[in-house]
Amino acid sequence: METTNNYQLPTINQQRKTMTEEIEFILDSTQESMSGSIAHLEKEFLNIRAGKASPAMLGGVFVDYYGSQTPLSQVSNINVPDARTITIQPYEKNMLQPIEKAIMIANLGFNPMNNGDVIIISVPPLTEERRRDLTKQAKGEAEDAKIGIRNARQEANKDIKKLEKEGTSEDICKTAEDEVQNLTNTYIRKIDEILAHKEAEIMKV
Repeated sequence: METTNNYQLPTINQQRKTMTEEIEFILDSTQESMSGSIAHLEKEFLNIRAGKASPAMLGGVFVDYYGSQTPLSQVSNINVPDARTITIQPYEKNMLQPIEKAIMIANLGFNPMNNGDVIIISVPPLTEERRRDLTKQAKGEAEDAKIGIRNARQEANKDIKKLEKEGTSEDICKTAEDEVQNLTNTYIRKIDEILAHKEAEIMKV
């Protein structure tokens, strides 16, 4: 799926020049928290498979590699020979069974086949009912991300109010609250964009 690598973060308001370091810290922390909600949503969306076979479908799979939970991509080569097949070639042959187990635990709806050399996954076409279920799941993940954004806004406003009580200028605090709302609006819109892209991907036959 499309990531936000080229996503431009909101432009810093020029009025920040007059703000206190405490306000700056609150705004920076809020933006970092909201960015985290976006990153988490994208990670969750990688686990909602749709369309043709892709290595990204296994992006959320972690393998027990000598006691350490390691991304599947770091212990194997993942290839897509055709639109319905994923092959996984471990760098170490003794990792075949741990990889097979990890794919099953990830509960992606796949039935991996181990032929002794590679693991083969046949990606079944999605039924209409399954597409609707995945769309519903995607909407749920997006709503959770929005809750994270709103919680960050609430926390920021609470901290700003506290600073105002401690003597920070009312005008500065009001400007900071406005910027928190601008950040909130920007990130909520971004979530809607990511969700719309995912829904289109899921429903594409």
